[in-house]
Amino acid sequence: MKKSDRIYLSPPHMTGRELDYIKNAFDDNWVAPAGPDLVAFERDFLEYIGTAFGVALVSGTAALHLALIAVGAKAGDEVLCPTFTFCATATPIVHAGASPVFVDCEEKSWNIDPELLAKELKNLADKNKLPKAVIVAHIYGQSADMDPIIESCNRYEIPIIEDAAEALGATYKGTMCGNMGVCAAFSFNGNKTITTSGGGMLVSNNEEIVEKARHLSTQAKDNVPHYQHSSIGYNYRLSNILAAIGRAQVTVIDERISQTREVNRIYRELLGDISGIDFMPEPPNTRSTNWLTCITIDPKKFGANKEEIRLCLEDENIESRPLWMPMHMQPVFSKCRKVGGTVSEELFKNGLSLPSGSDMTGEDIKRVSEIITSNIDRR
Repeated sequence: MKKSDRIYLSPPHMTGRELDYIKNAFDDNWVAPAGPDLVAFERDFLEYIGTAFGVALVSGTAALHLALIAVGAKAGDEVLCPTFTFCATATPIVHAGASPVFVDCEEKSWNIDPELLAKELKNLADKNKLPKAVIVAHIYGQSADMDPIIESCNRYEIPIIEDAAEALGATYKGTMCGNMGVCAAFSFNGNKTITTSGGGMLVSNNEEIVEKARHLSTQAKDNVPHYQHSSIGYNYRLSNILAAIGRAQVTVIDERISQTREVNRIYRELLGDISGIDFMPEPPNTRSTNWLTCITIDPKKFGANKEEIRLCLEDENIESRPLWMPMHMQPVFSKCRKVGGTVSEELFKNGLSLPSGSDMTGEDIKRVSEIITSNIDRR
């Protein structure tokens, strides 16, 4: 492979059948937002996830926003969420008018710490200031430790919203992510396990939540012949054309997961025995999709830090990225409350996401690994 052939972090991986679905939609003139492909995409996706109801939307962010509105989040409320996540987990809380409270992650899964969450919920209950909801994000394809989280939230009757944007197909004790809260948000952005170019979906076994979100996603038009609106809505509905792409993509979810898990396996084979490099853990009773293969680097043991490795990869036209910068460190959230923070700060300091596309070849992975190992003891 030539240096000019860029290796991206997580590029779209098409099946080759997307154009057939799009062509059929054009031939039948279903170019308007609604259409049969939209209905079929929702049906096929729900069948895979195992939830009863769902509405396809323009993004996972929109799905979280509507989920928060559906559970009643508003100005003056707090919503607890992980600090170690992408900003789209937290910004919908602000969109809904509420305030995010950031909870640190645990070392064993890198997801929200159940013990810290339990302590904070008890603390808030003692003050009679319970949050409106808890958002649990499943990070990098790895499920959070849901049993203690569910137990804590059920004790105070706090709804759980799953941010499963990065974890399509991941499981916890045999249950697929997206089935453990009152509702869940998925993303079909171009870098996700499957893509509709841009898009997302809100799913739930509670029909009322999904139907409220569906109503709000189409400008909250009242059910009358004329254009009448009794509440403020949003233009959040996925288009039929993008849903046509999704119909082809849904058919290869398991294949894509097998491919990203294989990418992770090869990286572990090539880098797992190197002093100073550790991989994101996969706790017992979970099955990660390894959406991204993530490592931490101990510069004292390895001989170079994560930024030096990232720049070395970039110099070879290979994309890698630091792990999520914790939300409590983000300038926009600097005034928000946080619970803990040292674990996520350490992960951000030393962590790197490696190229993990489901279409990576063994040679691609070997090339990345050889560049990383060339940094050993470079000082």
